[in-house]
Amino acid sequence: METISLHGIITARQIIYNYIKPSPLRYYHELSDKLGFEAYIKHENHLPTRSFKVRGGINFLSKLPSAHKKQGVITATRGNHGQSIAFAAAQFGVKATIVVPRGNNPEKNSAMQAYRAELIEYGDDFDEAREMCVKLQDEQGLYYIHPCMEPELVHGVGTYSLEIFEDLPNVNTIIVPIGGGSGICGAITVAKALNPNVNIIGVQAENAPAIYRTWKTGKYVETETCDTIADGLATRVPFSIPFSIIKNGVHDIILVSEEEIQEGILMALRYTHNLAEGAGAAALAAAVKLTDKLRGQIVVIIMSGGNIDIQTLKQVLMDS
Repeated sequence: METISLHGIITARQIIYNYIKPSPLRYYHELSDKLGFEAYIKHENHLPTRSFKVRGGINFLSKLPSAHKKQGVITATRGNHGQSIAFAAAQFGVKATIVVPRGNNPEKNSAMQAYRAELIEYGDDFDEAREMCVKLQDEQGLYYIHPCMEPELVHGVGTYSLEIFEDLPNVNTIIVPIGGGSGICGAITVAKALNPNVNIIGVQAENAPAIYRTWKTGKYVETETCDTIADGLATRVPFSIPFSIIKNGVHDIILVSEEEIQEGILMALRYTHNLAEGAGAAALAAAVKLTDKLRGQIVVIIMSGGNIDIQTLKQVLMDS
């Protein structure tokens, strides 16, 4: 299995910039005053699919052998990874099949279908949808793209961390949401190579803490449920490749409650005038909990996605 490397991330950048531009890294004065440190937001929600995942999809599909492209590809998602694969498949003329759990975000579903991906609803959560992919891969002869175990996906998403270090070389801490773990693996890989003194802090939802518990206890933990408003964080299972990087590179992992995630969505709207989905606001929610620890530092907060659906946004605003 290919390893994750800075070289792989640099190579990925040369490919993906043919399709997207670097995302903005913006300093927010009022937010900084509130948090007590210099707060920068990395706006991955400004990319074409409004999520960092598009970087990985482009890099992966660009390097997929022609024989597999002709087969067509299949993957599982709660939305942003699926949009990434659907977007990239459209660029490279590849048929994409996306499996989502029942009751998935309807607006993310619609976005994937707009890229002409075939959508299949199966299971109660991401992990059950993922299991269906394996079955359909064999039945239909499709190439299965594991959402969290493909190094070229990590190399692609790692390019946002490369941009951070180039734009803000004196950064002290980067706060990254963790779903499957590709984003934080990219951040850890870049930080270790360019400045090991930078702290990488991960964020998980209290209702989906599989990676946190596995990291904390040193024993593999699979949770029974992962019911969270932050669908991008809703995984029940730690995966071996990302976790092997996380366990040796993360400086801390913070859990945030559903109420704190909702408050993060409101803070993103109030202080940055951006709509952040639950996963995209999780790092901001964690930053609030870390104000004393990070006081006086230069901190980058990853706004990983902006695909919040109207119904969820209405509920957040009503609850505020």
